[in-house]
Amino acid sequence: MSDVRAQPADLTKWVVTLPPTAFLLFFFLAPALIVVVASFREPGEFGGLAPWPALSLDAFGFLSSDVIYLEIFVRSFFVALLTTLTCIVLAYPLAWLIARSPAKRRDLLVLLVILPFASNFLVRIYAWIMLLGPVGLLYTPFAVIIGMVYVHLPFMILPLYTNLEKHDPALLEAAQDLGANAWTSFWRVTFPLSLPGVFSGSALVFIPVLGMFAVPELLGGTGDILIGNLIKAQFLEDRDWPLGSALSIMLTLAVLALAGAMAWAARRGLHGTEAVT
Repeated sequence: MSDVRAQPADLTKWVVTLPPTAFLLFFFLAPALIVVVASFREPGEFGGLAPWPALSLDAFGFLSSDVIYLEIFVRSFFVALLTTLTCIVLAYPLAWLIARSPAKRRDLLVLLVILPFASNFLVRIYAWIMLLGPVGLLYTPFAVIIGMVYVHLPFMILPLYTNLEKHDPALLEAAQDLGANAWTSFWRVTFPLSLPGVFSGSALVFIPVLGMFAVPELLGGTGDILIGNLIKAQFLEDRDWPLGSALSIMLTLAVLALAGAMAWAARRGLHGTEAVT
């Protein structure tokens, strides 16, 4: 009897898990493998890839021999870090305000945060072009940071709001009863408890910014090229697919390392919040 019951359960498990598994294999793993293989190929005479069995490590050797690629990587990390820190500074007060607002107003405030997603990404960026152009800020690093922060700010606000909404007000009352002022209560109670939201929002901002190419291309100048722009140029303009694939692999490894570090930091932050509570 138990075997008969187990068969429908196993069938249901396969029906539920097979489609997303096939989706991941087809749209994520397979393209990743193609990029890995392409990075060890030789470029074709007129672009693309040379015919088989032309294999080479020239793409990785070229990356290690020219310091300009390291400079672009460092610049991309700096822009991603500055964007993430700016988003934290701007998003934290707003997320705290939404979390402390009356329940009947929270849905409206959250809707206002996600409302920009109702319009096309390029339309919003072209709006910034019209705003920054007349004041002389267009095609500058400042314009790139503005565009990056504008696009990714909601991804910082929402995780922070979700975290701050769950805080128990009794903890702040207890801190005040023990003599802590508002500033001390924030740094000793609220901020440690919000670290999981900070780390989640940082991952949602830092990683996409690291590979972004549309905003630097539309708002930045020739000196603001980031790693995403370089990869795009190798595939679509220079048609050096092995070099573009090698750059993509380096960026992917960097993102995986950062994601692992953020996950570790989030776990440490979660343990810290358990100690506080």
